[in-house]
Amino acid sequence: MSIIKDMGEIADDLFNTPAYKLARSRDPSTSHDAADALDVSKMERLVLSAIISFGKDGCISDDVLNTLSHHRYSTVTARYKQLKEKDLVIVDGTKRKGSSGRQQLVMWSKDNYPNV
Repeated sequence: MSIIKDMGEIADDLFNTPAYKLARSRDPSTSHDAADALDVSKMERLVLSAIISFGKDGCISDDVLNTLSHHRYSTVTARYKQLKEKDLVIVDGTKRKGSSGRQQLVMWSKDNYPNV
């Protein structure tokens, strides 16, 4: 968590995902209202912190969901794309078996990616 605190103003710029990216144009107005009300930057920070906590081993979605078990599935998983777009999370195609038996992509925080 201290990594994120140290990022200060840079983190604020990175985590402020615009509300228009959180709802599709054809969604009802209630979806747009909900997107405007969400504290996306807080959730992105929580998800990134969870991914960072796995270090150089990386993690799969099941790991993050278990770490943030008090949050809804869709709330957590929606942050992966935004974190990848901001180059804070790296996914290189490596997969691991999840609890369902299906393969899931491994994610690393940028600073913990072992193949640099």
